[in-house]
Amino acid sequence: MAETNGNRARDSRRNFLRNLSVAGSSLLLAGCSDSSSGQSGEKIKVLNQNQELVEVNASDISPASLQADKEYLKKKGRTGVPGRKFVMVVNLAKCKNARQCMKACQGAHQLRPEQHHINVLEMEDEKTKATYYMPKPCQHCDNPNCVTVCPVDATFKRSDGIVLIDNERCIGCRFCIAACPYSARTFNWIEPRDAEKYKDIPYDMELNVPQKKGTVTKCAFSADRVREGKLPYCVSACPNGVYYFGDENEDLVTNGTTRRTVRLSRLLQDNAAYTLMPELGTKPRVYYLPPRLS
Repeated sequence: MAETNGNRARDSRRNFLRNLSVAGSSLLLAGCSDSSSGQSGEKIKVLNQNQELVEVNASDISPASLQADKEYLKKKGRTGVPGRKFVMVVNLAKCKNARQCMKACQGAHQLRPEQHHINVLEMEDEKTKATYYMPKPCQHCDNPNCVTVCPVDATFKRSDGIVLIDNERCIGCRFCIAACPYSARTFNWIEPRDAEKYKDIPYDMELNVPQKKGTVTKCAFSADRVREGKLPYCVSACPNGVYYFGDENEDLVTNGTTRRTVRLSRLLQDNAAYTLMPELGTKPRVYYLPPRLS
């Protein structure tokens, strides 16, 4: 099947970023000399596609290209839903390891059976040795390490609290995977599921589909659904009432199974809610209600 213009444009952008890996990040990583003058023969250090530092002529990086890139960063998907601050609450006392959340997520995001945006882990309480199940998606941190280390602005934090990946920009360096303390990201080492089926579908940044070999993937808080006022795929699919999802600004969250809406602050306070590894200062937007251990 012939390659579409959209696919050619996307590959062109990715190739540009792979080869030059943006001047700004290279300056940060390499601590190299100022390149503002752009004089002929002046060298700056950049990362190549193998994450090796190489020197290139400063004049090879076009200001016009950088300006066009700024316009690209304004496109839909990078702008959050106005006035919203999305949050998830996971009730561990309700999780029965049904894994319907995982199935719905995989179906929506073109994931292979071994790939997970959300994974249900079997846990053991340190004191009682009782076991329970813990769903673990991306925590959509307010202070995300993954965003800080990305050299090409492929992963970013929106105003509505959601952290997304733009695989039109992702160069596969995997710095974000190393930086994430929650192991919430995976890498597309091989072609994604049904790659041929999705080949000519325009890329949807909020759904992060089509997936692409050589890029990072993770939970998107179902950004495509929440923009339409709907609950995330995982929240709607759970049969046991494990998930609440809503807006911190409104102080309201809705249970995906019962459709009951409650005050977020009250839910957290009355149930001794906690976040994962708060000592790291990442400020997760996913809260957990403790399991019932017996």
